[in-house]
Amino acid sequence: MSEHRTLFKPENLRAKLAENKCKMTPQRREILNVFVADSGKSHFSADEVFDELVKKNFNFGIATVYRNVELLNSLGILTKIDFGDGRARYELNSTDPKVHQHHHLLCVKCKKIIEFEEDLLDNLEKVITKKSGFKIMNHEVKFFGYCKECQKNGK
Repeated sequence: MSEHRTLFKPENLRAKLAENKCKMTPQRREILNVFVADSGKSHFSADEVFDELVKKNFNFGIATVYRNVELLNSLGILTKIDFGDGRARYELNSTDPKVHQHHHLLCVKCKKIIEFEEDLLDNLEKVITKKSGFKIMNHEVKFFGYCKECQKNGK
């Protein structure tokens, strides 16, 4: 599952929506563009997506943003993540659902979220599958600790 992941881009969106009998709307395109413009490195809440759209002078209501990030999540274009801060966050998904996403390192002091691309759990998945007969589709791991900056600054 450690293959390189290719993230959704605006040109992938129309086809994915059509596959699911959904229309391309300006709102969906601009919401996805918020994630794409950030190179897939940010983990936005729906409120933060809304704030980004307001900065760009797009006049979509907050309810529209919430509905559409949930739709994009249900279609596999975005992935919903819970970092334990009481807010659902979203990030761009891979265009290939068989490719493992990545892990997250969360700094408990400054709240920085660091992505860790290397998947070190492939062997563990094989052992689990062999022993249990369970077919693993993917996994999600979050590590909590202190980032380099917080360690260096003695925070």
